Amino acid sequence: MTEEERIKRAFQKKDWPEIKVSDSWATFKIMAEFVEGFEKMSKIGPCVSVFGSARTKNDNKYYLLAEEIGRKLVAAGFGVITGGGPGIMEAGNKGAFEAGGKSVGLNIELPFEQFHNRYIDYDKNINFDYFFVRKVMFVKYAQGFIAMPGGFGTLDELFESLTLIQTHKVARFPVVLVGSEFWGGLLDWIQNTMCEKEKNINPEDMFLFKVVDTAEDAVNHILDYYSEMSIRPNF
Repeated sequence: MTEEERIKRAFQKKDWPEIKVSDSWATFKIMAEFVEGFEKMSKIGPCVSVFGSARTKNDNKYYLLAEEIGRKLVAAGFGVITGGGPGIMEAGNKGAFEAGGKSVGLNIELPFEQFHNRYIDYDKNINFDYFFVRKVMFVKYAQGFIAMPGGFGTLDELFESLTLIQTHKVARFPVVLVGSEFWGGLLDWIQNTMCEKEKNINPEDMFLFKVVDTAEDAVNHILDYYSEMSIRPNF
């Protein structure tokens, strides 16, 4: 019987003590993922996280752009961190790997789509069961975020990073959105509805990120930021 089946049966029987025990033991698995992640990620040096869709094909313009970004990040002295899967993640890893830089993959076990790509360094392929543990690694050890076009997962990672910066829970770091055509509609809504009409964010929050269309501009924004700031873990 799988753990999911056992918990489902416990709910059906209203066996709450059994469920609570399972929750308590789960904390050890969560702790183990944090420990492994911290131990491996603390050794990688300055890196930039690249996010984007797992569904992007290798002939798509954004795949090719992410690949170029990976190469340019390595040339600028950074490694590349991705979610370890196909699509944009593969492209970022590929660019870094083929340029001879550090290529990190934070892989997550999913029922579909996710499998680690072949451009991750053998010693830097880390597997996670828990999204929230994985996202801590993205934030803590990245000196910048580059968000390529993607789906719900990309938006989740983007908005979590902006929230942490906005609320000063982490040190500020550069956040770059690549593809003004893709991001334009969302940014118009944020500006016009969220900011100006409803006043749910402050006008200065619109400066927490930068929108670019080229690999050169994406990497240069990060380099410009660190020309005045020191590189260190974000919390």
